[in-house]
Amino acid sequence: MILEVADIRITPGRQAEFDAAIQRGLADVIGRARGFRGFKVNKGVESPERYLLMIFWDTLEDHTVAFRGGPLFAEWRAIVGPFFAAPPQVEHFTLLAKSA
Repeated sequence: MILEVADIRITPGRQAEFDAAIQRGLADVIGRARGFRGFKVNKGVESPERYLLMIFWDTLEDHTVAFRGGPLFAEWRAIVGPFFAAPPQVEHFTLLAKSA
């Protein structure tokens, strides 16, 4: 399993709109992607325009090739992209350890 972590910064003052948009995009678009296994979204306390989006994929290629190279990516970006203050910083991780 691969964890994608996207550090997202949005335009200040648009948090309520983005909160709805990201949840809609995850449910309506990313939820249909091959290899998608789940997500978490955390919103900054000290920086309310900062979000950490964590998406779990079966493989790295499910995200980087199938999703990013397919039509769902354009749908996703059309929903959330207008809120971005800068391009999200995205990295991928594998699990080393976890609690029970």
